[in-house]
Amino acid sequence: MPTYSIGQAARLLRVSPETVRRWADGGRLPMGRDGSGNRVIDGVGLARFTQRRAAEDERAEVVRPPTSVRNALTGIVTGLTVDDVVAQVEIQAGPHRVVSLVTREAVEELDLAVGVTVTARVPSTNVQVDRA
Repeated sequence: MPTYSIGQAARLLRVSPETVRRWADGGRLPMGRDGSGNRVIDGVGLARFTQRRAAEDERAEVVRPPTSVRNALTGIVTGLTVDDVVAQVEIQAGPHRVVSLVTREAVEELDLAVGVTVTARVPSTNVQVDRA
């Protein structure tokens, strides 16, 4: 079973190591010790925690348009190249860079520009999964 250090978990959760420690000390995130006495989080417990956290975030959203796509990355437009028909939209969503090709018309309708906050929705049929 994989285990994660506090630093690794913090990077995955996009929070500080201190936040991970507070969650563990408060009982929100199960943590144990490895053979050397270092604090570790087991992979299954971390996976369950991320699911609970995502559900809490989803309930906290005020307005969300209905969609069947579950893989949503909120970020900021960092680049935009538009020609007569198609446009390339570059988005930085946390540590993830997402590049999307859309129509020029969509860019105009959405009033996209560098610096605008957007959500990239990725259908699961088009996602490749690699083991890290």
